[in-house]
Amino acid sequence: MAGRIRDEDIAAVRERSPIDEVVGEYLQLRSAGGGSLKGLCPFHEEKTPSFNVTPARGLYYCFSCAAGGDAIKFVQKIDGLSFVEAVERLAGRAGIELRYEQGGYVPGQEQSQRRRLIDAHRAAADFYAERMGDSEAAPARAFLAERGFELADVQRFGVGYSPKAWEDLTRHLRGRGFTDGELIAAGLAREGHRGTRDRFRGRLMWPIRDLSGDVIAFGARTLDPDDGPKYLNTPETSLFRKSTVLYGADLAKREIAQRRQAVIVEGYTDVMACHLAGVPTAVATCGTSFGEDHIKVLRRLIMDTEGSAGEVIFTFDGDAAGQRAALRAFGLEEKFVTQTFVTVQPDGLDPCDVRLTHGDAAVRDLVARRVPLFEFAIKGVLGHHDLNTTEGQLAALDEAAPIVARIKDQGLRTRYAVNLDRWLGLMDERFVLARVRGHAGDTSQQSPARRRPGQDRGRQNRGEQPGPFGTNGDAQPYNLKDPVVEVEREVLKLAVQRPTLCGPEFDALGAEAFTVPVHGAVFTLIAACGGTAASGGSAREWVVRLREAAPNDRAQAFITQLAVEPLRRHDEPDVSYADIELAKVGELAVSREIAVVKSRLQRMNPVEEQAGYNRLFGDLMTLEKRRRALLDRAAGG
Repeated sequence: MAGRIRDEDIAAVRERSPIDEVVGEYLQLRSAGGGSLKGLCPFHEEKTPSFNVTPARGLYYCFSCAAGGDAIKFVQKIDGLSFVEAVERLAGRAGIELRYEQGGYVPGQEQSQRRRLIDAHRAAADFYAERMGDSEAAPARAFLAERGFELADVQRFGVGYSPKAWEDLTRHLRGRGFTDGELIAAGLAREGHRGTRDRFRGRLMWPIRDLSGDVIAFGARTLDPDDGPKYLNTPETSLFRKSTVLYGADLAKREIAQRRQAVIVEGYTDVMACHLAGVPTAVATCGTSFGEDHIKVLRRLIMDTEGSAGEVIFTFDGDAAGQRAALRAFGLEEKFVTQTFVTVQPDGLDPCDVRLTHGDAAVRDLVARRVPLFEFAIKGVLGHHDLNTTEGQLAALDEAAPIVARIKDQGLRTRYAVNLDRWLGLMDERFVLARVRGHAGDTSQQSPARRRPGQDRGRQNRGEQPGPFGTNGDAQPYNLKDPVVEVEREVLKLAVQRPTLCGPEFDALGAEAFTVPVHGAVFTLIAACGGTAASGGSAREWVVRLREAAPNDRAQAFITQLAVEPLRRHDEPDVSYADIELAKVGELAVSREIAVVKSRLQRMNPVEEQAGYNRLFGDLMTLEKRRRALLDRAAGG
């Protein structure tokens, strides 16, 4: 069993894993002001970004689903890893050599299973790439050369060759310390009648990488028409789920984010051809149809939000299969906020053949000739009918109207109904609209995804937020629009984000100064960590200390939320700002004390209880004086 990673090494991994860079490998981030970044949350569906990243404190937090933490937690959650696996992954990224201790440490077994499988894939990719120079790989080199790819192109994409021998790769990886069980678990080998054998033999090999650049699978094309299926992919493993992986996304992700564009092609050579021709946003599925999980990946990379000007472009063959693929894509269109397009080469060539036959410019022109997916799907149906006859027009209308009716946006559906009338040549918009409405039925209302963008943020839009110790630690709604909640929360954010500005005054407030129970709980947690006076000079280390001291995951999540949420002051807060906010909380607390004292005075008889009454009245005068002083400070006086 692997030993325990040393605490100082874990701290080094945190320090050398910038949260914006780690998160940025999975989704596009944009400035949210105040040193924070924002993007679409990768952990739930949303149309309006609520996922915040604060590089200064090394934390992320989603203000909709309440997911939050540091870089280690992010990698754990998004890749389904254990804590140790996430630390090892980030350590490899940062070039940190981890040291292990205790827990039954056995030299040579210090890495997690996932890390071992990743390393096996990396070694396999190197092995296949090296075999491309062998005489046996001449057909593989010829195949690529015939499609316009040079040696530098092959090396750029890491394309390799798997020898025909039964166990060349298996022997090679055994020599590097990998077990047969690990090779089978990785999908690199299989158990045969004569023992462990290579899964891929005599094939062109494309390494498939995740968004961070790790090789997690291979796509393999046969060079012998009689040797099994034309394409063979790594089977589903703990590393590789083909429904969530897009080939080329590791290379395309930055261009996709910058251009707000993704081009979906059908094969590995098509991705290569597009990138080499100047379309670096091309990606492809890995042996499966384009589906909802692929959409989630693209939406995060494009930052597909309400009002965005992004575009997703599908390339299909012009044949019947391409039409069917377009209709499948049409069924997924509503999952996007951004507009979807289709482009088809008139002569039916795929992007790789377009580049080979017509050159790089023709590939770029292919993308530029895109048409809206709705238009492509409708016109594809119209092409099956003779529109020069009344019978053909009506038959085409009956087949096209259900497609138009599937358009969820009511305004867009009406416009396409008008276009359909024009394309049919009927010149009777009312008649066509009636047919479309008849097919729409109860779908005339927009779907939840389009009708309520950011629906999952409804509580936040009403000013409510999930609390840390339950719903919010008490039975009362946690309403961000409540002025008292707003003031108390701001002071807590200062204590977490800028503790050196708070001085001893915050520590002297006491938990009773906060009306919301969870706020009092956070104050108690800060006090247990020595108060803001014990925060030291590093805001990042202070937040780590608070998160580690939190009594449970919900409390830890709330601390993360306070650390990530921007302060109300847009420019850099100073001592004066902190003093004003602290005075506001103090004034509210004193006002509540005054109300209690006044209530007690009203219940007393000033004649019969003169001594007690006078003493309490003196307390009231003192509190009133203190309140006036706090009001002056709160006003910036």
